[in-house]
Amino acid sequence: MSGAHPHTEDHLTSSAMLQDIVIGLSDGLTVPFALAAGLSGAVQSSGLVITAGLAEVVAGSIAMGLGGYLAGRTEIEHYASELAREHREVLEVPDRERAEVDELLAEMGLSPATRAAAVHELTANEEQWVQFMMRYELGLEKPDPKQAPKSAATISIAYAVGGLIPLSAYFVTDSPAQGLLWSAVITLVCLLVFGYFKSRMTGQPPVWGAFKMAGTGALAAAAAFFVARQFDQS
Repeated sequence: MSGAHPHTEDHLTSSAMLQDIVIGLSDGLTVPFALAAGLSGAVQSSGLVITAGLAEVVAGSIAMGLGGYLAGRTEIEHYASELAREHREVLEVPDRERAEVDELLAEMGLSPATRAAAVHELTANEEQWVQFMMRYELGLEKPDPKQAPKSAATISIAYAVGGLIPLSAYFVTDSPAQGLLWSAVITLVCLLVFGYFKSRMTGQPPVWGAFKMAGTGALAAAAAFFVARQFDQS
């Protein structure tokens, strides 16, 4: 049909970005909140809580971003290694590879006659043959080489945004105790909302997901506060 525009699939990119945002926000909301709660039980100055919290947010966002980048690079290197191996096997043991193609097509429910024609067609071109094996035998999709830096940036920003939420209360309160109270309210509400939508998008029970995420953050903060108080009293 003339004038038709090609349809571009953006599912993979969107899914990867959503996953990176979830990773960054989850840790960003939980870890600085627990740190601030712990410090609130040991110090009398909101300034110290803010300073330590900001330092943790900066360090955490860099570490999380680096982790995302390295994970992306590892995926690229793994794909390249498997691709080279498949090319080598197609050249060295073509009969075995053709048999594997036939087995894969049989699992898809194709008849023997259709499989024979499909095997002949697929294996006539080496690149097409290898790509078929990568996708259907190994279950590997070619990773986007730009995804590693994108993941690093997305995770870092999401972590920083999430980390600033529990710290925000300490900027407008007079003591760490007041800051902790409002920080707990703000952070737990955010964890409930975030957990709800995260679970809904991933097909999990949203209400249970909301309480599970909020409960995790509350337990981490309570543990840090208790430990800090114990050391402060000793």
